[in-house]
Amino acid sequence: MPTLIEVTRSRLRAKHYSLRTEDIYIHWIRRFIRFHNGVHPRTLGADSIERFLTDLAVRHNVSASTQNQALAALLFLYKIVLRLEVPWIDGIVRAKRPLRVPTVLSRSEVQDLLSNMDGRAALIAKLMYGTGLRLMECLRLRIMDLDFARCEITVRSGKGGKDRRTMLPSSLIVLLNMEIERAASLHQSDLLEGFGETRLPYALARKYPSAGKDLGWQYVFPSLQRSIDPIDGKERRHHVDDAVLSRAISKGRKRAGIHKHVTAHTLRHSFATHLIEQGYDIRTVQELLGHKDVKTTQIYTHVLNRGVGGVKSPLD
Repeated sequence: MPTLIEVTRSRLRAKHYSLRTEDIYIHWIRRFIRFHNGVHPRTLGADSIERFLTDLAVRHNVSASTQNQALAALLFLYKIVLRLEVPWIDGIVRAKRPLRVPTVLSRSEVQDLLSNMDGRAALIAKLMYGTGLRLMECLRLRIMDLDFARCEITVRSGKGGKDRRTMLPSSLIVLLNMEIERAASLHQSDLLEGFGETRLPYALARKYPSAGKDLGWQYVFPSLQRSIDPIDGKERRHHVDDAVLSRAISKGRKRAGIHKHVTAHTLRHSFATHLIEQGYDIRTVQELLGHKDVKTTQIYTHVLNRGVGGVKSPLD
């Protein structure tokens, strides 16, 4: 008989949750069970969840977003896995996330950062800044997603499972073609060694059995080594690890003498802010970023000549 964790993994995959989300949810469910000394969640109620979330906030000092992440995992456990009628669970108060102004680099800081990065990491960083892609959206790009003739990128199954299009910077076309040539070379080597089949989304592998070996489905930024796919145990070439870019950005920031906290997502924030500074309307920026609600995009309007940025100090 499958364990609770095995059933949870099965339900997460049936609903096409990402592997990253799967690992996070499993982590919180296991931690919840350990917190209650191994007692099965079926016998626990709202007060047990509240005690767990309170402990995270008080004793472990986690952020509101982390606390809400843990709650989301438990909601999935009770509603989808255990399939319990638990009307009380919707009444559990979610931690209020504080409103934060995103860290944004100036145009000169972006150029300094990018000029202090090299190789593939520099190309990925330039692509993120030039398109507004999220980190995993960028790393998961397939060769077929790049349309050089129209200078467009198709983002498939972005956040919320939505597809969208964004621009492809013409200044990166040559470098991206070189990256595709390298991906094609690796793919050809894999085929000769009896591999070369990439993981296809959802049920496409059953519908198109040979599509996984097609060059168009290969990642633009493939890993240099093959690895075992945790979904089905097959040896495949996945995309490059996101930690590679994180380390490169950290080194580039230090070399450039930038004292702000810079992550890969900072490039996306800078992309949106600089577009608004150029006069593009917020709806256009919302569409390029893939935000569901324009209110999410409005946080970037702090750069307009309103509020603090548009008020002149009496000292000046």
